[in-house]
Amino acid sequence: MTRAYLGLGSNMGDKKNYIDQAIGLLGEHEAIEVTKQSSYYETDPVGYVNQDIFLNVVLEVETSLQPLQLLEYCNKIEAKLDRKRIIRWGPRTIDLDILIYEGYQSQDEELMIPHPRMTERAFVMVPLYELNQNLVINGKDIRSIMEGLQQEGIRRASV
Repeated sequence: MTRAYLGLGSNMGDKKNYIDQAIGLLGEHEAIEVTKQSSYYETDPVGYVNQDIFLNVVLEVETSLQPLQLLEYCNKIEAKLDRKRIIRWGPRTIDLDILIYEGYQSQDEELMIPHPRMTERAFVMVPLYELNQNLVINGKDIRSIMEGLQQEGIRRASV
């Protein structure tokens, strides 16, 4: 089994319900075990800002799936929960991203790991730091990444 970290976000409809459904579907897969879940965070949109705020969470999972198999399953969950890709960084019912897959790095267009730009985004780093304060991402200690991170626009959600 390999440890991986997944970022989940929603900013349409019942956001918490979409995230909880996605977590449930991940846990239903025989080769995925959800081992830790961060708090829920409300975050301002990044990129395309003319949209509702997001609800975000990060999960730690143990999986025997290979990275591309995990991506394929995440994409199936997004499809099942009616994810539409109309506007880049636009509104979505659910978004599942593989942030880190332990022992694996890829710059392939289909799957970049560690996830590109994750160290610049508080909606990823704050919940990830909550789960594991000892991570090293692209050769940098997560604590030093957090020290230089703008953390405006993110707040723990009371859901």
